[in-house]
Amino acid sequence: MQSKAGALFILSVCEVAVMALWFSASAVVPSLTAEYGLSATQASLYTSAVQVGFVVGALASALLGLADRIDPRRFFMVAAIIAAAANGAILLVEPTSALVIALRFITGACMAGVYPVGMKMAGSWAKGDLGMLVAILVGALTLGSASPHLLNAFGGVDWRFTIAVSSIIALAAGLLINLVALGPAMAKSPAIDPRKLFKALASPSIRLANLGYLGHMWELYAMWAWLGVFLDASFRVSGGDDPAFWARIVAFLSIGGGGVIGCLAGGYFADRHGRTTVTMTAMGISGSCAIIIGFMFGSDPILLAMVCVVWGVAVIADSAQFSASVAELCEPGLVGTMLTMQTCAGFLLTILTIHLIPPIVAAVGWQWAFAGLSLGPYLGVVAMARLRAHPDAIKLAGGKR
Repeated sequence: MQSKAGALFILSVCEVAVMALWFSASAVVPSLTAEYGLSATQASLYTSAVQVGFVVGALASALLGLADRIDPRRFFMVAAIIAAAANGAILLVEPTSALVIALRFITGACMAGVYPVGMKMAGSWAKGDLGMLVAILVGALTLGSASPHLLNAFGGVDWRFTIAVSSIIALAAGLLINLVALGPAMAKSPAIDPRKLFKALASPSIRLANLGYLGHMWELYAMWAWLGVFLDASFRVSGGDDPAFWARIVAFLSIGGGGVIGCLAGGYFADRHGRTTVTMTAMGISGSCAIIIGFMFGSDPILLAMVCVVWGVAVIADSAQFSASVAELCEPGLVGTMLTMQTCAGFLLTILTIHLIPPIVAAVGWQWAFAGLSLGPYLGVVAMARLRAHPDAIKLAGGKR
């Protein structure tokens, strides 16, 4: 029989591999812009089309209760294979074609069968450590999302390398997921009762947890989508050898390396000291980094890289804890669907912030591009402070608010 550690290891590997598709095309935007002259709008659509696709896929999954009614391994497998095929098909069309945006949309829709479903599989092994288990999965998501920057750095100027490799490893993960054993807490749920679903959504404590999550998401994906481009522009101003290469490396270290550290640290401390404590601390730090980073544009690359890594740690350290909070606050039979709806709302919001960055850069430059992202985490701190004071907060982390 497969152990808990073994199941989580395979699940994490699969999550890293498939989530690489999310930013596989976004990571090569600088190369595509140089080679094909992508406009700012086209560059934004390379990421936001995935977000829109995810929202549509998540809504369909939630309304049909798929995350709570289908064997999650089969759901994950089908989603991963289709996503890999859609991503690989980018190599067959012109990068400036609208077909690329359609393929990115399909990839995003399939992610609804990967991210929230993976969290549910991880949660099936929970026994007083839900925050850490979900954090491991979010850490895998983070590493997967950052990996295209690393592939792009060592793949040279040929952006096709990044697209091809990410598609192949995602396809392999879609097959490997069938080896994951489900934990004792996993059970096939009955058909979703809309009355229970809307009652759960109306719960003040769940609403506050979701508001905190929305504040977090206002910042997260805009930072992930544009940090590499910001670094590339900054390193060209500050000088130095091969600014494009080092921008990709620092983006990977910040989003991937810093993100994994942030997720694991957030999960460890949240299970021991409280979910609201960790989320408020992380959002306070990340919101401040969003303001500070602009003033460092064109400054010493090493100092800028250090701040980026701190931001990369803080911006994701709280992410898993919003999901864990909703899982602890709602009925067990609704967990998969509630997590899907939570992520759906969050990713819908990211579409706005991803598209806000280019016009801000055009108007006032990179120095102020990220400052507006601080509004989300700061408001998120207020929401989680109110949740901390709510009686239902006793359900969080075994009573550790």
